Amino acid sequence: MGDKHLSTQFDSELNSLSSRVMEMGGLVESQIRQAIFAVSQFNADVARQVIEVEDRVNQMEVDIDRELSSVIARRQPTARDLRLLMAISKTTANLERVGDEARRIARMVLSIVEKGGAARTLPASELQVAADLASAQLRKALDAFARLDTVAAVAIMKGDGPLDKEFDGFVRKLITYMMEDPRTISASLDLLFVAKAIERIGDHATNIAEFIIYVVKGADVRHSSMEHIESTLK
Repeated sequence: MGDKHLSTQFDSELNSLSSRVMEMGGLVESQIRQAIFAVSQFNADVARQVIEVEDRVNQMEVDIDRELSSVIARRQPTARDLRLLMAISKTTANLERVGDEARRIARMVLSIVEKGGAARTLPASELQVAADLASAQLRKALDAFARLDTVAAVAIMKGDGPLDKEFDGFVRKLITYMMEDPRTISASLDLLFVAKAIERIGDHATNIAEFIIYVVKGADVRHSSMEHIESTLK
């Protein structure tokens, strides 16, 4: 009876941690949306709001890590439970880095706004497609993590290709703008950093998907081919 009680408490603690991760993910998703809006509108006020949110994101990571350490010390979990706790820690770290990317985007917006002039002619709105893809990838990754859904995890990993293509296409377009009007070079480089930040958000979503497979199968599939990953799940 005592063992069952301890097991129930442990399950409750795991559920609490998972809920905290989802809460952090929701905050980061909101931060991304605001950052992209700031880019599309060259809105300095919204960009500053994104930067201010970063402190909350960082604090959430610290709080979750503290709770994780407490659970590990008290419960001394093994096997899948330990893998889950490790995956939660890595997921929160990736979410914190996504928040960093959102902040980086916001700072680039402030830089572009300060430059003014020719910067307004740049195709910032065309980043929306890539931003939507990255946000969707992150949302799906968090949902799959909540359900430990390996099928969804593989789909997320396969979905990284279109985001890379969007980034490559946007870079080519920026190069054309810089060649046609050298006055846009400085602001174009800022937008290039924005595009790279969006691509990295997709990379962090892929990382979270890899953690799901690690929890369920106990296999580290980082840097593995898709064929190897799919064979691991059979």
